[in-house]
Amino acid sequence: MNPFNLDSTRILLTHADRFMGPALKQTLASMGATVHASNDSLESSGSAAQLVSEAGEVDVLVANLAVPAPQTLATEVSSEEWSQVFKSMVDPLQALTAAVLPQMIKRQHGKILLMGSAAGLRGINKSSSYCAARGAQIAYIQAVGIEVARHNVQVNAIAQNFVDNDTYFPASVQQNPAFQKRLQAQVPLGRLVSKEEDALFAAYLCSSAADCFVGQIFPMCGGWVAR
Repeated sequence: MNPFNLDSTRILLTHADRFMGPALKQTLASMGATVHASNDSLESSGSAAQLVSEAGEVDVLVANLAVPAPQTLATEVSSEEWSQVFKSMVDPLQALTAAVLPQMIKRQHGKILLMGSAAGLRGINKSSSYCAARGAQIAYIQAVGIEVARHNVQVNAIAQNFVDNDTYFPASVQQNPAFQKRLQAQVPLGRLVSKEEDALFAAYLCSSAADCFVGQIFPMCGGWVAR
């Protein structure tokens, strides 16, 4: 038996039209998973719970949550900016998790995977609000992962940066010579991680081969965090 097989696995994927959503949807489906892909923003009250209800039985929640990172000095971050990044990425994560966990705990089986950011592990200049929100996601995943491990529910995260995706690294950015110079200087890998590499690792974490991981944060950033 191949434990990496996702046949009959019911996966709920959020923000399927942005960040890693398109690559995840394609890769997970190609490995046999039934993917309930949602493009909803999940910012309104009750929207996360409604989405989980509509999805029905969920074996794996892939919380792919992203907004463009504001470029604001810490002294100039408005209350609106601060609230918005948390409303877009932190509040939905908590609401989705709270909505999907009861059925997973009842079945004594399930997984939650956050597609997060290495910005929560290492600061980025002029992105304090974004880094704070990504850091909050990571802390939440670690805490919940420990809490529900005894129910055979695994909660983990991929903390990525310098991964090919249209939300943070569109073609216009990748083709900029200044960005290529920065890439060579800051990323030991010397290139972007491909969307396929990222999605395949996510698929592994969604499979039974990854049942041993609890509250883990996996950097996927070409060595950027290690510097």
